[in-house]
Amino acid sequence: MPKPPVIEDKQIENLLKATAAYSRVPLRDTALLLTLYGTAMSVTELATISVGDYLDAKGNVRVTSAVRVDVAHNGEERPLFWSNKRVVAALDAYLAWRVERKHGVTVKKGAYRGLDPESALFLTEDGGAYALTKRKLPSGVWSYSCNTLGAYISRLHANAGIEGGSAQSARRTFAVKQHRQGRDLVHIAAILGHKSVSTTKRLVEGDPVRLSEIVARAV
Repeated sequence: MPKPPVIEDKQIENLLKATAAYSRVPLRDTALLLTLYGTAMSVTELATISVGDYLDAKGNVRVTSAVRVDVAHNGEERPLFWSNKRVVAALDAYLAWRVERKHGVTVKKGAYRGLDPESALFLTEDGGAYALTKRKLPSGVWSYSCNTLGAYISRLHANAGIEGGSAQSARRTFAVKQHRQGRDLVHIAAILGHKSVSTTKRLVEGDPVRLSEIVARAV
């Protein structure tokens, strides 16, 4: 099975510009894409992570948070960091937009910036949660997926002319970029939620980095 493509920085910038210009919900979609590329969460995680995973009761960003057990794609809690300023700025703008439209708000004024902490961080255009599909694996374990959001993310990439772009390619892009910068595979695996470093190693293998770039950074 071919690996998803690595999306380079210039392509990501074009993706964000195209989304901001043509999306029906530009603030949400740019925040969604930046969170996707900035945290390497899976589609299901993006669909189920809550406002309370991003904000504390005082409305401050939880710089150090977690992908909870009931959210994590592998059923194991892992660290989640809201430390990227660009991601935070986009999310803050989107959440302010949500409050204006009363999407997922709470009656407790002031708490969580007026948002329901249990509401999903990313909502549909109508202000509802994304629907999850549930199926039982041969092992007996229940698996959840969010095909609607996954297809939408792929469509955003296609609209920007990025062939094969998807949530899976964003996760691989995150891993490859960190590996290029010399990050340890153990730490990359921890962020991605891989139980085995070998899974992360397979993901970064075949990095399409151009040989000219390697030489250009030699000295």
